[in-house]
Amino acid sequence: MQQTLVPEAGVGTTEPSRRPQVLTAVAGFVIGASVIGMLWALSSVNAGALEDAQEACNALARVGTIPDTTDSPGDRTVAVLAPEILHRMTAARELSAAAAAANDTYRPLADHIDGVSRMVFSLHFNEISGQRHLSQAEQLCTQL
Repeated sequence: MQQTLVPEAGVGTTEPSRRPQVLTAVAGFVIGASVIGMLWALSSVNAGALEDAQEACNALARVGTIPDTTDSPGDRTVAVLAPEILHRMTAARELSAAAAAANDTYRPLADHIDGVSRMVFSLHFNEISGQRHLSQAEQLCTQL
């Protein structure tokens, strides 16, 4: 004869623990959130660097035509530049430096714009290196 065992209420009835499932779900959530957060942070840094580099190029373009007196030995300096030109040059230099700090890809642009700013602030437009920096910065700006 076969006996059927019917457990009494509360005696010997234990359900399997859900603890491993809960721990797995929490660990998956933490790892997923960490990966998403890291990707989001990295993408925002590069996007900000690109925007800073583009704005640096816009500010450099708004400076206007920078005189080139490398062929005129007697005409070494320009007496006065408008204050807004100097402010735009400063903005271009600072924005390019911010882009380079966030993403080293923009370091050459920052270096060339810095060279241009030194030429502009010194009012020595006959500097061959300053003119070379200007042409290199403009070339890099067209590539953005």
